[in-house]
Amino acid sequence: MKFKYLLLILLVSVALYSQKTLQDVPSRVFNDTQVVTIVTPPSYDKNEDKSYPLLVVLDGEYLVDPFEGILSYTSYWDDLPEVIIVGINHEGAENREYNTQTYKSTGLPEGQGDQFYRFISNELIAYMEKNYRVAPFRIVAGHNLTAGFLNFFLYRDKPVFNAYISYSPVLPLEMENRVATALQDVDKRTYYYLATASGDVKNIKKKIDTLNTNIHGIENPKLNYKFEEFEGASHYSLVALGIPNSLYFIFSEYQPISSKEYEEEILTLPSGYVAYLQKKYEVIRKELGIDIPVRLNDFKAIEAAIMKNAAYDELEDLADMARDDYPKMIIGEYYQGLHHEMKGETRKAIRAYLKGYNYDDIGDYTKDVIIEKAEILKNLVE
Repeated sequence: MKFKYLLLILLVSVALYSQKTLQDVPSRVFNDTQVVTIVTPPSYDKNEDKSYPLLVVLDGEYLVDPFEGILSYTSYWDDLPEVIIVGINHEGAENREYNTQTYKSTGLPEGQGDQFYRFISNELIAYMEKNYRVAPFRIVAGHNLTAGFLNFFLYRDKPVFNAYISYSPVLPLEMENRVATALQDVDKRTYYYLATASGDVKNIKKKIDTLNTNIHGIENPKLNYKFEEFEGASHYSLVALGIPNSLYFIFSEYQPISSKEYEEEILTLPSGYVAYLQKKYEVIRKELGIDIPVRLNDFKAIEAAIMKNAAYDELEDLADMARDDYPKMIIGEYYQGLHHEMKGETRKAIRAYLKGYNYDDIGDYTKDVIIEKAEILKNLVE
């Protein structure tokens, strides 16, 4: 039943995502072109100033559609961001094996596998940056052979990806040890998602379990790691469960403040509520490369925490933050007025509220609200 529900979401959501095209990417490495599937989100043609994280899917033939469906559904609700997807098409199972070929003696890319590695690192990403508005945050995802292969991008001194999604990887020689060593040394925020299943192929799962143990022993504040073993799933069905989980893990900072986050992480703070919000959006903008204003509901959550804990001085900082993101809207003057009101500075509060009348309504922050608050305060001082 769970799989039928996921399939329904995928079928409905894929139809909502914007443009999907097959393109031939020129490659000096292969001395030929490589076929890729590129999917741009609905807002791509409407908002020419917006950049999007890049998701490179190493099994374009069968992974692009489920990723596209989940991202379409979740971005519709602003739970996850819109991204640009580029799926690499191997044009057959045999060519997929050649593209992921490694030396048995060293466990490193060999022949066409080395070409495939260099094509992605040196040519595909450059092609996408030249032709599309991609943000500097890059994700790579794969299953089985490609899930193991994607780990080679970690071996570089400066990895080209920020996040790695590995579904039941087939791990070449020593990879279960080398990946852990590489993750120990990352010096920028890196997300690593690894999944297996209770019904996974035994010899594959054994090495995955070793890799998981090794990664769990890492102490690196720059590393964000999540491991999942899906009970009752197989080597193939785990992907359907892993796609939404991996994306929610990687984009956890992007999500609007939930009731759980509010109760457990914000409300329990002794102070620094505005600083919490600033840090959250700093990660979204600088590390995820997604330039969005602070959501109104997130402002409300911080306001609620400030009011509940009587940290009224922070309302002025919240007003400044609101003015930065919404300079023509009432919200900044609303918080300035609320600051003065809660500090007992009634006349200043009235002036701030009335000043807000010169700005535009946004959400629940309207002229009617600030006029009503100013009138109530006027009655108190008369």
